[in-house]
Amino acid sequence: MTAGTDDPYTAAEASAARLAGALGRARHDVAIVLGSGWAEAADVLGPPRAEIPLAEVGGFPPPTVAGHGGTVRSVEVSGLGVLVFLGRVHPYEGHPLATVVHGVRTAIATGCRFVVLTNAAGAVSRDYRVGQAVLISDHLNLTGRSPLTGAPPPVGDGVRFIDLTDLYAARVRGAVVAAVPGLVEGVYAGLPGPHFETPAEIRMMRTLGADLVGMSTVHEAIAAHHLGAEVVGISLVTNAAAGIAGGKVDHQDVMAAGHAAGHDMGELLAVVVGCLARLERH
Repeated sequence: MTAGTDDPYTAAEASAARLAGALGRARHDVAIVLGSGWAEAADVLGPPRAEIPLAEVGGFPPPTVAGHGGTVRSVEVSGLGVLVFLGRVHPYEGHPLATVVHGVRTAIATGCRFVVLTNAAGAVSRDYRVGQAVLISDHLNLTGRSPLTGAPPPVGDGVRFIDLTDLYAARVRGAVVAAVPGLVEGVYAGLPGPHFETPAEIRMMRTLGADLVGMSTVHEAIAAHHLGAEVVGISLVTNAAAGIAGGKVDHQDVMAAGHAAGHDMGELLAVVVGCLARLERH
C-alpha cells in the first residue's frame, strides 16, 4: 500500500480521513465506481459539491486505461451523500488487489453503506444488445484471486471466510428492478484481462452460466461485501463477446458505446440512488 502502512484496512482509514477533509464532508452514504465509458454518467447525477484528484488522498495510483479518470467527487442525490469515483485501476495494470479495492474500502471507511459498481461488459448472452444496462445478480470470479488473501483482517473489519450468498444485495436488486421497467438481471464473469477472451472461452462461460464478461468488479464487490456494505452491480453492454456476432472486439468500440449511453446510464444511477434512499428511510 502507499498510504503509509502495509495494512490495507488502516490505509483505507487514513485515506478516508484525508478524503473527508479534502471534500469538506465528514461522511458519505453511497459510493459509485464508474467503469470504462461511464464518465459522462457522473454529470447527470448533478453538480458536484467538491471534486479532487485521488492522488491527494493516498493509496490511489493514476489509472492508465483510457476512459478512467483519477478524480473523486461528492454529490448530493436524493438526500444522500454520494462519492463518485471517475474510474478505477485494474490488476492487469500491475497493481496488487489491495490497491484495486482501496477505493471501496476507503468509501466504506467514510460511512458508505452502499457501493454501486459499474463496468463495461461484453455480452455472452445473445439476448443482450449494445447499449443495454444489465443489473448483476451474481458473478463468476474467474481470476483465481481474492482481495481477502494475506494477513487476517483486524478485529471489527469482517471475518476472513465471508459468505457470498447475497453478494449483490437481493433487497436492493428487487427495489431497482421494480423502479426500472425492462431492466434485466444477469451473471457477470470476471476475467484477468487485459486481452479480450477467445471464442472458446466465451462458449465455456456460457456453459458455466455467465451472461456478461469483463475485467473488473468482482474483487471490489467481495471487498465491499466483506466490510458490510450492500453491493449493487451494473454492466453496460458495450460489445458482443468474441464469436457471438463475428468481427473483432476493440476497446475503442467499447468507449464509443459508453459515450453513446452516458446520459441514460446517469439517469439509471440516479434512480438507483433514489431506491437506496427509500430503503434507508424504511
